[in-house]
Amino acid sequence: MSTRVLYLFICGAGSANRIIEMIALAHADGWSVHCVATPAAVEHFLDISALEEATGHQVRTTYRKPGDESLPSADGVIVAPATYNTINKWAAGSADTYALNQLAELTGLGLPIVVLPFVNQALAANRVFHQSVDELRQVGVRVLFGPGEFEPHPPRTGNQVLDTYPWALALKALNEQATA
Repeated sequence: MSTRVLYLFICGAGSANRIIEMIALAHADGWSVHCVATPAAVEHFLDISALEEATGHQVRTTYRKPGDESLPSADGVIVAPATYNTINKWAAGSADTYALNQLAELTGLGLPIVVLPFVNQALAANRVFHQSVDELRQVGVRVLFGPGEFEPHPPRTGNQVLDTYPWALALKALNEQATA
C-alpha cells in the first residue's frame, strides 16, 4: 500500500506552535506530511528543525532552489491553522507568497483541500471574512467554520483554546473528501 501525500500549510496563528499534533495524527492515519509555512508562521511560531525531524522532509517556505527537495504530488491538502489574512488573500486570488501561490495552484487542480481556521470572534465578524469563506467553498474547498466545526474565540483568548483546537476534525474531513 502506498503512502498518501499530505501538504500541510501552516499559517502564523497561536495553534501553529502545536502543529506536531496534526503531524502525528496524519502519520498515524497513513499520510506522509510535507509542510509549507507562511512567513509569519516561521517568524513567530515554528521550530523548523523540529518540523523537519517530525516529517522527515524539508519545510518549504519559499520557492525551490537548485538542490532543494521537490515536493511529491499531493493527494490532499490541509491548511491549519488558517489565518484571517491567508483565507482572505487566497479567496481574492492573491499569490504574493509561496504558500498563497501554491494554494491557488492546488485549488485549480481540484485536489481535496480542507481549511481549519484559527480566528477570533472580532475577525470572524467581518463581512469580508464570510465572503472569503463562501468563495473558497464555492470552488470546492472544505472550510471547517461554523457550529460543530471551528468556532471563533473572543479576542486575545487564543491561548486559552489551544487544547481544544480540532486538529482531528481537519484530518477526518480530508479523509472524507479524499474517498468521496
